[in-house]
Amino acid sequence: MFYRESGQFKSSYAKDQAIFPIRQDQIAIVLILAVAFLVVPWFVNDYWSKSVLQPFLVFSIAAIGLNILVGYCGQISLGTGGFMAVGAYASYKIMTSFPDMPIVLVIILSGFCAAGVGILFGLPSLRIKGFYLAVATLASQFFLIWMFNKVPWFHNYTMSQITVPPREFLGVTVTSSSAGPAAQYLFCLGFVVVGAWLAKNLVRGRTGRSWMAIRDMDIAAELIGIRPLQTKLLAFAISSFYIGISGALIFCVYLGTVEASEAFDINQSFLVLFMIIIGGLGSILGSFLGAGFMILMPIVLKNIMVGSFGMAAVTAKHIEISLMGVLIVFFLIVEPHGFARLWQILKEKLRLWPFPY
Repeated sequence: MFYRESGQFKSSYAKDQAIFPIRQDQIAIVLILAVAFLVVPWFVNDYWSKSVLQPFLVFSIAAIGLNILVGYCGQISLGTGGFMAVGAYASYKIMTSFPDMPIVLVIILSGFCAAGVGILFGLPSLRIKGFYLAVATLASQFFLIWMFNKVPWFHNYTMSQITVPPREFLGVTVTSSSAGPAAQYLFCLGFVVVGAWLAKNLVRGRTGRSWMAIRDMDIAAELIGIRPLQTKLLAFAISSFYIGISGALIFCVYLGTVEASEAFDINQSFLVLFMIIIGGLGSILGSFLGAGFMILMPIVLKNIMVGSFGMAAVTAKHIEISLMGVLIVFFLIVEPHGFARLWQILKEKLRLWPFPY
């Protein structure tokens, strides 16, 4: 069948440890990247870019970051929205303070700012865990949003709503309303591809194994030589780095103008958390699947209810929220480990088909 591995031999350790050891997976990822980079930009328009593609890409980065912390290291966090706000406001301050700085460097530095804040709020994880840690990170969410609203330095002593200045990348405008949808899509896509590749290699290495040891049993991990202090804080830093980049992209490319209490409220924290739970904890692929589900499903439901059945927009919104909750519960009952596990089961069945399993 499609995933039959007969005749595929690994003659070196490098081939055996490849990210995609099966040839079919290698072909599939090449085709997906080719379509994403070479085909989609020719057909994308404002609606698809702003309503589907850009939200999916920027929230995929946030989901990868939170999955590193929650799925791989086992540290519960409800402060995702606050760390996204750190990335957004850091990018604004850097862009206004250094107008000639390249936009890519601005977004990367914003991620480092969020990483520093993540380390600060990750310190309680050394003494508490579980629901107590969730409450501590939830406090960081409210504190950060309050700080960005009440301290005028972060928005240059003007109104609390910030607007991105126009910036170019390789001679093409990628920020502000004058940017083309294809340019903004490709700019976000580049960050997603590089970020996912780095995260996948990171969790497969020594650092990822240390995170999973802490997640499974922190006392046993400490007994075999893993240091909880460095391991947990590193997870908070890298997770916040990804989330900060996501927040910077939301501000610079996706929205263009944000206000902390509206764009990065507690709903964003729960949204990203639902993405990794539905997609699959401890899975980079699950981050993409969960982000796709949480972004696309409301759009599909809205188009069906409003477009096909002619419901009022307000009624459709209430039904949409209720159906989303029901679908989330349904999928968690069907497969608690998320869509990534369902995909893994499907591949195992394809390897054995048509024989019994």
